[in-house]
Amino acid sequence: MLFSCLPVMSFAAGGGNNEYVVDAPVNLQDKVSLQNGAKLFVNYCMGCHSMEYLRYGRMAEDLGIPDDLVLENLNFTSDKIGDPMENGMAEEDGKQWFGVTPPDLTLAARHRSADWVYSYLISFYEDEERPFGYNNHVFPNVGMPHVMAGMQQELSEEEFKSNMGDIANFMTYAAEPMAPTRERIGVYVLVFLGILLIPAYLLKKEYWKDVH
Repeated sequence: MLFSCLPVMSFAAGGGNNEYVVDAPVNLQDKVSLQNGAKLFVNYCMGCHSMEYLRYGRMAEDLGIPDDLVLENLNFTSDKIGDPMENGMAEEDGKQWFGVTPPDLTLAARHRSADWVYSYLISFYEDEERPFGYNNHVFPNVGMPHVMAGMQQELSEEEFKSNMGDIANFMTYAAEPMAPTRERIGVYVLVFLGILLIPAYLLKKEYWKDVH
């Protein structure tokens, strides 16, 4: 499963068709979605693509996953929780096998947008003229095969799209790990300002009541 995406060229390197781009179900406060997205990303994408600007320990802490479970089920390239999320493929091998090293995807959702990533993942279709039998509406003639084809055949359309949404959600988190914390702080600030508005309004009325 881990190396199911070995025959791949960069899906983040070019191409695009906005006609097929739809809204991604991104919710950075949904830890269940983020955890599932992390699991799917590791098992389906990290055979070729790394996420080396995110460390396993940071992901474990942010997503509420115990370190031992991360080391046992998500980290297949090292034995240290503090290591970056690198794949097991050497750059030289990537260049030799594919002509180009599959890119790191830490910032892919920030570069392309979560909507693009999600739409790309759900937009593969059968095309006998392509080397691996599939093409993509969002990225026509992409070299990457449809590594999720087996999953798509096993699940309902709703379930499949939910899983692809979880991957897009996780990649959105990975591109900016501070975003969930910032969103929570933003809510707290708005609540504080709403509460502060009440005494401020009463003070204003008291101050201006004798002014004609």
